Amino acid sequence: MKKTFYTIVVIVLASVMMTSCHSSEKNYREAYEKAAERRKTGIGAETYAKIEAERQKYTTIINGDSVRLLYVNANVAIDTTDVAKQYNVVVATFSQRINAKSYRDRLREECGLKGSYVLQGGPDKQYYVVAEGFDTNVEAAAMLHDLDKKMCIKVLEPLPWILRKL
Repeated sequence: MKKTFYTIVVIVLASVMMTSCHSSEKNYREAYEKAAERRKTGIGAETYAKIEAERQKYTTIINGDSVRLLYVNANVAIDTTDVAKQYNVVVATFSQRINAKSYRDRLREECGLKGSYVLQGGPDKQYYVVAEGFDTNVEAAAMLHDLDKKMCIKVLEPLPWILRKL
């Protein structure tokens, strides 16, 4: 009788422990929303919307088409053998080096973009993953518009853009 009781207790405790410790997508979503709200704290919703609109607006016209072109003081961050071009099509931005390197490696292996590299710079020392670099803004704009055909993985930037290296 004691043996059966202990077996049942162990089974019940094991099942409670297994079901109570799992994270769900809902938990992750709630944590993300809380973090996003904390970022907005101190500035009004209207100001935050203006900041986001400014960050994503088109800044120049190349061959009659509007593109987002930002001037950033950046250097090659991960492999010193990579040579950064003047105009770079940015498809992802990370604050951690390992994430940028991993995404760059996926671009090279899965999409065949052998010319991709990582730049680091800007006021917040971000890592910019470049799908491809070019010597002219016209070539970069052409790549930017054909990006969906060349990318086999998800572009992590809401709006891919061109980084002009200072």
